[in-house]
Amino acid sequence: MNVLVTGGAGFIGSHFVSYLLETDPECRVVNVDKLTYAAHPDTCLNLERLAPGRYNFVKEDIGSPDIEGLLHRFSIDGIVNFAAESHVDRSILDPSIFVQTNIVGVQNLLFLARKNGNIRFIQVSTDEVYGSLSPTESAFEEITPLSPNSPYAASKASADLLALACHRTYNQEVLITRCSNNFGPFQFPEKLIPLVIANAIDDISIPVYGDGKQVRDWIYVRDHCRAISLVLKNGKAGEIYNISAGEERNNIDLIHRLLQILKKPESLISHVGDRPAHDRRYALNSNKIRRELKWIPETHFDRGLELTVQWYLSHQAWWRKVRDAKYYDYYKANYQPKTNSSEGRRS
Repeated sequence: MNVLVTGGAGFIGSHFVSYLLETDPECRVVNVDKLTYAAHPDTCLNLERLAPGRYNFVKEDIGSPDIEGLLHRFSIDGIVNFAAESHVDRSILDPSIFVQTNIVGVQNLLFLARKNGNIRFIQVSTDEVYGSLSPTESAFEEITPLSPNSPYAASKASADLLALACHRTYNQEVLITRCSNNFGPFQFPEKLIPLVIANAIDDISIPVYGDGKQVRDWIYVRDHCRAISLVLKNGKAGEIYNISAGEERNNIDLIHRLLQILKKPESLISHVGDRPAHDRRYALNSNKIRRELKWIPETHFDRGLELTVQWYLSHQAWWRKVRDAKYYDYYKANYQPKTNSSEGRRS
C-alpha cells in the first residue's frame, strides 16, 4: 500500500509514519509536511533513516494544488491527514491560521482524493469536537452531537463535517478517527506532559490553569497509531471511530505524578488564570473500534508515563532546541502566576 501521510513531521504523524514502516514491509510512505514550528528537524532525520527505499519526504502545504502531482507520482492508495494547527491557546490568540489549515486545507485534500480515483481518506480528528462533559456524564460516543468550544475544536469539527458531507454527497471513501489526549516521545513542549517534564527538569515554574481539576482521557501515542492503521486497512467508509484507552486523569494529579517520577518539589506548581471557555472534562467511549476492528490499547498509562519521562530525560537536546528558541515566552506574556490567590500561594 502506498500511503500519503500529511503532517508526518509532527508528534502523532511522525509516530504513525514510523509505525507503518516498522510493521508493514510492503508499505511505502510519502510524508507531506509544511514544517511549521511544531515540526522538529531531528524527527525528520530519524524518519529518513528508517526505510530509505520506502520513504519520501515532501515539504508542502496541504492547501496546495501541487498535492495532486504527488498522488500520481507515488501511486497513492490512501491518505491519512494529521496536518493541523493543534494548540488551543494559539487558536484563541489567532484563529485565522486554524481556519486556513484545518478547514480549507482539508477541503483541498478531500477534493484531490475524490478527483483522483476516490482515494481512501482518513481524517484524524479529536475528542475536543464534542465539547465538554460534566463529572457525571457518560463518555462521548460517535453519535454524540458536536459542540466545540475553542476555535481549534471548531475548525476540526468543521473538517469532520466536510469529510462526512463528501461521503454522503459523492460516496467518497472517507473515514474519521477521534482520539483522546496523546502522550509519548517527540511531543512538542507546549503540550501539558512535555511542558511539565521540561520545566521540572530545569526547576522552572509549571503553569496550571485554574484549579487544575480539568479531566483528560489519555492514550500512549503508539496505541493511537495502531488504531489508525486498523482503520486505514479495515475500517468502513463513512464511519467514525473513537479511540481511547479509558485513562481519565485530572491535570493537577497528573502533574503531581510527573513531579514524583522526576523527584521534583510541588512548589514548582503555579496556578494561573484559567483558559477562556476551558472544557472541564473529555472522555471517549471506544467500544466501537474495539468491537469492530479488534483494537485494544497495549501500553498502560503508568508505564507510558515512565517511558515518556525517561525519553525526555535522555533527549534533552531535542526539546531544548525548540523550547529555548521558539516557545515559552508565550506563557510569560499571557498567563502570569496568581499573586493574590491563597490557592496559588499554597502551591
